[in-house]
Amino acid sequence: MKSGLSAFALIILFAWEAKSQQSLPDPIAEIPVEYLDLVSLDTKDQIFVSNTSGDIYLFDSEGKQINLYSPERQGRLDQLEASWTVNIFSFSADLQEYRIFDRFLNPLAVKGFSQSEITLAKAATLGNNNLVWVWDESDLSLKSLDYLRSLIIQSQPLNLILSNNDLRVSEIREFKNRLFMNIPSEGIFMFDNQGNLIQKISLKIDQKLCFYKEYLFWIQGEYLMAFSLSTQAILKMALLPNQEFEYLQMGQTRMTLIGKNKITLYPLPFWIRNLR
Repeated sequence: MKSGLSAFALIILFAWEAKSQQSLPDPIAEIPVEYLDLVSLDTKDQIFVSNTSGDIYLFDSEGKQINLYSPERQGRLDQLEASWTVNIFSFSADLQEYRIFDRFLNPLAVKGFSQSEITLAKAATLGNNNLVWVWDESDLSLKSLDYLRSLIIQSQPLNLILSNNDLRVSEIREFKNRLFMNIPSEGIFMFDNQGNLIQKISLKIDQKLCFYKEYLFWIQGEYLMAFSLSTQAILKMALLPNQEFEYLQMGQTRMTLIGKNKITLYPLPFWIRNLR
């Protein structure tokens, strides 16, 4: 996967390099999934996995499959989120619709955007208080949608704020009342829960966002990397077993490293759980 760092970030990275020689514990399981695409873990460390057709598999915390959801209208998912306490969220730009499930993959809502003044949704994420955040590429706006009423609450034109008309957004994600927007060619932009820009994080990461505590994690070559949201420090956390992994996702006590058609499941290392 593509990733890049600013000159300032590289200086911090090198300063941390000498402290980075951690190792991963032995894996719990390897989970093969044909046409593997997205992975997310819930608060009980159940693992939700989508393939490129939009089917969603559910595995327990030991890697055993316990359920499968196959939609009537199939399409690749652009977002799969299980980290909320109650609901599972998925979004497909191809289908221009999002779905909300319970923990057993029973659909609670399947909705499009045609009645909500959203013309071309390219990224979406679940937020607090019955909100869905949507990046509408048709007018380059970040919008919050009350999904119970299909009503736009607010719309923020970002081409004026970010001074760039070529905003190729790969993902938006809410985490601890902040919204993160990943534009791999530009960096990661942090907004408050009203859609106001807080700061730009100069990390160019072309992979799914992974948060744990106050840290953002990603894979860079053969290394597990972390960025502190509170101190802005960049840490080279560990040397990975190989370079076949494309991205990672974490739960409460589990960590998944995702490669081509395979998920490697690990206990969450103590040196990550003890981060402050």
